[in-house]
This record gives sequence, C-alpha cells and structure tokens, in this order.
Amino acid sequence: MESLDKKEPTKKFEEILIESVDDAFSCLGDGTKKTIYHHLNDKFMIAKEDIPYRLDDFSEKLDLIFGAGARHLEIIIMKKLYEKVTFSVEWNGPSWLVPNLTFIQYVKLLRLSFENNGQMGEIEVQVDGGEKPKQRA
Repeated sequence: MESLDKKEPTKKFEEILIESVDDAFSCLGDGTKKTIYHHLNDKFMIAKEDIPYRLDDFSEKLDLIFGAGARHLEIIIMKKLYEKVTFSVEWNGPSWLVPNLTFIQYVKLLRLSFENNGQMGEIEVQVDGGEKPKQRA
C-alpha cells in the first residue's frame, strides 16, 4: 500500500526550470526574450528544451551575452524556480554564514530535493573558510 503523504510531482523538474528561465527572460520584455532564445539556439546551439541538461553551457553563454549582468539574470531565474517548487528549503546554519552557491549548484540542489519530494536528506554544502565577519558596535 502506497503512502498518501508522498505526492508525485505533477511536472518534471526540467519543465519547471524551463518555465523559470522563460519567466526570467520575460522580465526583460517579450522581444528581448525571443532574441535571447534565438541567440542561444543559433549561435551556441542551445535549444530552450536543452537548458536543463546543459546548465554549464547555458550559464557560460549567458556570461558571453550579458557579461556581469548574467549573475543578475541567474538570480532572477533562481527566484522564479524557488517560487515554482512545491516545498520550502530552509537554511539551518548560523545567520552570519550563508552558503555561497553558484547558479548551477543551486539548481542541482533544488533538483535533488524536488526529485526526493522535498526531502533534502544529508547534503554537504562547502563554503569558504574565511573568518566570521566582525560586527560593528
């Protein structure tokens, strides 16, 4: 007998990721969104449907297209992706220590959690070994 508590996702993670990218590109305007997809497909051979399977290439090509602005676009994609998943992920570490995840690491962790129906299990997040920031008096 199957557990009623465990729900099967109605969409695949890849579909949700593509929707999130689409929503982020839409923030720049419909014409710009179409131009970005056209450029990714024609110049870099990355079709919209391939983005979830070619995250490294996708991120690299966003860098080539937008330069430093690519980070802002990736943050928008991450926010849209977070809004679309059906569970919440909380940071339980010290408030002064926030994991410094890249776009690719974030998507991979969210995919892992999504595929496990929101159950993160044990995931190791490595951060820089820098000092704790000094607080101002």
